[in-house]
Amino acid sequence: MKNKSSPEITNTLEDKLIHFTQWVGSVQSVIVHTIIFTTAFVLAAFEIFPFDKILLVLTTLVSLEAIYLSIFIQMSVNRNTKAIEVVEHEIEEISEDLEDLADDVEEVAKDIDEIQEDVEEITEDIENIEKDIDEIQEDVEEVAKDIDEIQEDVEEITEDIEDLAEDSAATTQPKP
Repeated sequence: MKNKSSPEITNTLEDKLIHFTQWVGSVQSVIVHTIIFTTAFVLAAFEIFPFDKILLVLTTLVSLEAIYLSIFIQMSVNRNTKAIEVVEHEIEEISEDLEDLADDVEEVAKDIDEIQEDVEEITEDIENIEKDIDEIQEDVEEVAKDIDEIQEDVEEITEDIEDLAEDSAATTQPKP
């Protein structure tokens, strides 16, 4: 046989009391109470039991039931209070988490703004570099033209030197 510890017995008793409290607040309970009271008054009406004894028993039962119901109601209030405290604590934690998330979102928004500014600056730098490349390309084309012109001038000078060398050789050679 299994020995139950005190917390297990308490939990089982509490479970039964919770179930009973829920039943007392149901339509079935209203019907049962109505049947009991009606039966008591029918017994008194047909004089099966004396009216004053039936009232005494009913009054005693109702008083005891009211005492226990008030205890059960207080137990329900205590349970609900604990549940509300747990929910309040969880709401506080969620609120703190939301505040942290809001702070994180603000930081991310600032980071995005900074990145956007950096992208704009990089875009401007790229545009400036493209302009510089275009200018360099133009300068390279001009230098290429200048080199072509110099090459032509060198060729002309070389031809002139050759012509002069030929002329000079022709004038310096003895005549036969």
